[in-house]
Amino acid sequence: MPVDFLTAEQEARYGRYTGVPSEAELAQYFYLDAHDQTLIGQRRGDLSRLGFAMHLCTVRFLGTFLPDPIGVPPEVVAYVAAQLLITNTNQFVLYREGHLRYDHAAEIRYRYSYHEVTDRAEGLALARWLYARAWLSAERPGALFEAAVTWLKTHQVLLPGITILDRLVARIRDRVAERVWQQLARTLSPAQEATLEILLLPAEEGQPTQLERLRRAPTRASAPALLQALARLEEIRALGVGDLDLSGIPPSRLKVLAAFALTGKRADPPPHARLTARCHPPGVGPHTGGHRAR
Repeated sequence: MPVDFLTAEQEARYGRYTGVPSEAELAQYFYLDAHDQTLIGQRRGDLSRLGFAMHLCTVRFLGTFLPDPIGVPPEVVAYVAAQLLITNTNQFVLYREGHLRYDHAAEIRYRYSYHEVTDRAEGLALARWLYARAWLSAERPGALFEAAVTWLKTHQVLLPGITILDRLVARIRDRVAERVWQQLARTLSPAQEATLEILLLPAEEGQPTQLERLRRAPTRASAPALLQALARLEEIRALGVGDLDLSGIPPSRLKVLAAFALTGKRADPPPHARLTARCHPPGVGPHTGGHRAR
């Protein structure tokens, strides 16, 4: 599937501050406990202490280190500085110069056990979690993307580049869709498959398909309409697919398929939807390539 499912808002806020955090967020992500204060106190000078603290709080809140470490709302800088008893925050703009911020980021990764998604164990865990969630929930890709971001932050895995994550979500959803089609294919006998394929053919050229005719519900309440509805029901039952065992497919997936069946148009199926294809399990993990931004 194309990886253009993210909204402009999602792209804009990925790994960035988009405003001042709420009071609850400040208390959760920007409060410095005794352990934090001890590590910060080992720095020399107010600039180093404030820079280290802002790096630490930012990675907790956003899940990543900022390319420009001073891209933080002034209110947030003031909130953190007050805890460190630093009254002059004007010097914070100097933190982007030199290599101090890189040294701090490396120490924070080590001290607080932050990982990269390129680590095999972390990439595999994320891919498996995404696959299980996509299989059970049938969420929209944008919602699944947001869930992945939350998972990464919760498990202290640094956010990858946005294109890496949205391509992973798309790839996982494709594999789940392939599995759904294969589950359906295995429930059909050759005769049932042939019967259903006939539904996709029009009775005459230029006419609606049999499926479109059967899914067209009565539009008015009358005796003739009732008789037509009953005849339609008998015709559907005569297809011989009412006893298919669909217990292996999650209800949310069946609901999505049913909605599509009521509105979808006839089209060539994508490769992963062919009934004769074989379902492949999810791969070892996402293919990543560092922190690339879109």
